[in-house]
Amino acid sequence: MPNHTPLYDVHVALGARMVDFAGWEMPIHYGSQIGEHHAVRRDAGMFDVSHMGIVDLQGARVRDFLRYLLANDVARLREQGKALYTCMLNDSGGVIDDLIVYYMGDTWYRIVVNAGTRARDLAWFRRHGASFGVAIEERDDLAMLAVQGPNARAKVHAVLGERAEEARTLVRFAAVDVGQDMFIARTGYTGEDGYEIMLSADDVEDLWHRLQATGIAPCGLGARDTLRLEAGMALYGQDMDEDTSPLEAGLAWTVAFEPADRDFVGRTALDALRAAGGLRELVGLVLEDKGVLRAHQRVMTEGGEGEITSGSFSPTLGCAIALARVPAGAGGACQVEVRGRLLAARIVKPPFVRDGRAIIAL
Repeated sequence: MPNHTPLYDVHVALGARMVDFAGWEMPIHYGSQIGEHHAVRRDAGMFDVSHMGIVDLQGARVRDFLRYLLANDVARLREQGKALYTCMLNDSGGVIDDLIVYYMGDTWYRIVVNAGTRARDLAWFRRHGASFGVAIEERDDLAMLAVQGPNARAKVHAVLGERAEEARTLVRFAAVDVGQDMFIARTGYTGEDGYEIMLSADDVEDLWHRLQATGIAPCGLGARDTLRLEAGMALYGQDMDEDTSPLEAGLAWTVAFEPADRDFVGRTALDALRAAGGLRELVGLVLEDKGVLRAHQRVMTEGGEGEITSGSFSPTLGCAIALARVPAGAGGACQVEVRGRLLAARIVKPPFVRDGRAIIAL
């Protein structure tokens, strides 16, 4: 049986097309995936992301634990509520998961993990956390909404009133615990401004309806995928996985190699990969012929062959785009094999869209 979020009945009542996603029955759209995509780019949309895992880690040595467990360095987090995007690696340098960690105090960090990896992540936390004396709590009592778009924050403020007062001054990639089991983070996965709100599962349906009443559009996983692709954001299981290092997934910037004496899981493997050289790169593609770009299609460049990891039609740009792993240094014109035909494409540096505007030449 698939898992259901606390908003499952709401999605069904709204006529959502439900699909299985990582063992969860989730809405792919509510009638128009493209309409939902445009709602987020032009106004505000909201997503039920309660299938993702919220984990609290606490203990006197939790900072030391996370400095060892994660490729990025939580020592960079010095202000309460500040967030850090990072990968969690295996011993061979492959990505177990990409996640966000929030610093809530010297003895408390909150982590949000992907739905498809949450059980494995928890096992990995517990395997490595025991020797650090860290208490690990999966917050099944919390739900999570992502409210995204140029008008998203203002509409959330209008709904929450005084409860959102502390959130008004949040900088991007920061969060605040406003009490009564509500946690507001200025983070997201769409390339737009907005909030990710964690709150009691008992209260999420009421908040959903109040937000919808302000004109915030319910959005499904289909729009979330095209939005994140336009924003050049990697998707676990496609653009990276346990057999791919962050160095070949466009995520080298999330690895803190300094200080040099910090040991973390996967560091030895990454150091060896850097020394060996010849690493591939994750790049953006824009299709110049007519067609659709999809994962696993072959990419031919002057420097050799690569492969698309994520691809789709871009509603904002009106053309097909993709992320692809190609030989280092590849650039300019290339070709993509689509149903036995070689179609012309162009290599670009992602993101494709930021804050609702195209940032690549078409």
